[in-house]
Amino acid sequence: MVMTRPVPWVSPVLCLAVLLGGVYYAVVEAGPSPRTAGFAASLLLLAGLDVLDGRLPSPGRRLPPLDGRLWQVVLLAARIVLYLAAGALDVSGIARVLFVLVPFTAYFAFGRRTSVALGVACVASLVTVFSVRVEDWQTRSEYVSDVVMFGLGIVLSITMASVAVRERDARMRLERTMRDAEALSAERERTRLAREIHDSLGHHLTAIGIQLEKAETFADLDPGAARDALSNARWSADRALTEVRQSVRTLGRHPFRLTEALNDLIDHLNNDSLAISLDVTGDDQDRPLAPLTAVYRTAQEALTNACRHSEATHIRLSLAYEEKGASLVVTDDGRGFDLREGFGLRGMRERIAHIGGRMELASAPGRTTVSVTVPW
Repeated sequence: MVMTRPVPWVSPVLCLAVLLGGVYYAVVEAGPSPRTAGFAASLLLLAGLDVLDGRLPSPGRRLPPLDGRLWQVVLLAARIVLYLAAGALDVSGIARVLFVLVPFTAYFAFGRRTSVALGVACVASLVTVFSVRVEDWQTRSEYVSDVVMFGLGIVLSITMASVAVRERDARMRLERTMRDAEALSAERERTRLAREIHDSLGHHLTAIGIQLEKAETFADLDPGAARDALSNARWSADRALTEVRQSVRTLGRHPFRLTEALNDLIDHLNNDSLAISLDVTGDDQDRPLAPLTAVYRTAQEALTNACRHSEATHIRLSLAYEEKGASLVVTDDGRGFDLREGFGLRGMRERIAHIGGRMELASAPGRTTVSVTVPW
């Protein structure tokens, strides 16, 4: 895979250092000459190649990888030619340091193995040049030192390229992880909102529809019952609006009081044919919002099911705030219901499970029990 360089400044900085050092040496020792101008021109061309390298096709630009690799081969060959030209025109001998850039740039374009192979080839080339041009160079400390220092530069350049690639890959993995986490968080938020809409607005809209249907049915037969149904529909609409406002206040860090919300709900549902009682142990002061909301939605769904389907005459809620969490038990004396879960029961169970709680259902004629336990 063709890889772009994560540290593009290394090559231009080294070329600039070689240019300044070589030109200074040439001016001080022999004065300006066409050879010095050619040396400077070759280094400026290398800088131009670095700019071109940054504009090469890459996989991220959706161009064929082969095109990018071919361009990298051409550029690497051009660099080597310019390194050779700079070395031939340099009177100071400093230009040979440019060859440490061969394995360095190759690492990003072709990977570790190619980089190491080219690094070995560079060291071998220097040894070959010394062997051809310098008699008994192996016994002269300055040449041996040059080979050792050049080899060390090759090793350091490959190491720097390896570290840069690993750092770049780690940063890309982190970015992908963060994007995945954001996507997961968004998905969870969508699920939470869908559940909230069903458990809150869906509950009240259903109740409004039932009450309006009842009012229409009894409008002529029993005007009093029709008025009660309209009153109940109006209450459900007001309650839905209140819960929306509570959600908005919650975003502003206003506390949600579970006991108060349950009492308000029970006061509305209590009537001559249905008695609902609430027993509370402890208090909800400074309790986390998510568990309190989950318990409230469970109570709301359980009461709705009992009122609509079970023909219960008495419903009892037992709520306990404890050190490690809260528990709620809803019991009614109705005829029971089918435990096969519809969306409401499934939503209750998923909501409780999402915060690490537990929910249990038991239903038989004369006694139905819904119990939940949630941690803080």
